[in-house]
Amino acid sequence: MSTPKQSAKQTKDARREAARAQAEKMRRAQDAREKRSRNILIGVLGGIVVLVVAVGIVIWSQSQRTLLDAFDGNAPSTADNHAGITVGAEGEAGTVNDGAPVMQVYVDFMCPYCGDFEEANAADLEELRAAGDLTVTYHIMSNLDQLSQGTNFSTRAANAAATVANDSPEHFVAFVEAMFVNQPEENTAGLSDEEMAAIAVEVGVPQSVADTFSAGTYNEWVGVGTSQANREGVRGTPTVKIDGDNLPETVNYYNAGALAAYLTEQGAGDVSE
Repeated sequence: MSTPKQSAKQTKDARREAARAQAEKMRRAQDAREKRSRNILIGVLGGIVVLVVAVGIVIWSQSQRTLLDAFDGNAPSTADNHAGITVGAEGEAGTVNDGAPVMQVYVDFMCPYCGDFEEANAADLEELRAAGDLTVTYHIMSNLDQLSQGTNFSTRAANAAATVANDSPEHFVAFVEAMFVNQPEENTAGLSDEEMAAIAVEVGVPQSVADTFSAGTYNEWVGVGTSQANREGVRGTPTVKIDGDNLPETVNYYNAGALAAYLTEQGAGDVSE
């Protein structure tokens, strides 16, 4: 039988044990609340991250869209959505040299400086391209229509090139080169459709294809492509970019060999070999 003193001690121990149990219960409840709060916070932050990523993807996707994405007229099958026509080793429109740098060149067949560019660089670019060391993307523009006495030569010439790119792609580069060899002067009427057709046939384009130049199948596409180039900051021709970046101003590509030397520095082969 316990004494009063023992009973008091037992009661005190029981209270102490009960207090410890209550404290442990409160601690576990607090831990549970904190865990729920952390989970909620992580969930909210995760949702924000997902939302930011989703918005970023949408913004990036929109930034990649061009005027050509919304264009529903006739477009060459070998052109990209920036109105660029790529050319690989064989000189065929719509081909690339895998892994090689890409040179974008913006030209107008009425532009005398484009003719100078072609004369200074055609052989070097041909060599680099044929070796698989460079892909060339041609953007043929119509900025200088107003300098052809109302005949819209720039548009008609670009349409002819687009027609060759679509219907006789293996002759595309040869046709572009021949057009510059036969380049008319500014403020003249330029070449007629028949004269351009004769140039095309001379480089191997079938007569049946050349005869369609006068239809102007890609005239509207040329205009949209020119607007897209202007939208991307191309204000004049020739303009040259490497993998989307403008050439340094120190590269004088009107001097024969200067562009090739720069391309070699950028890992596009060595035309001096």
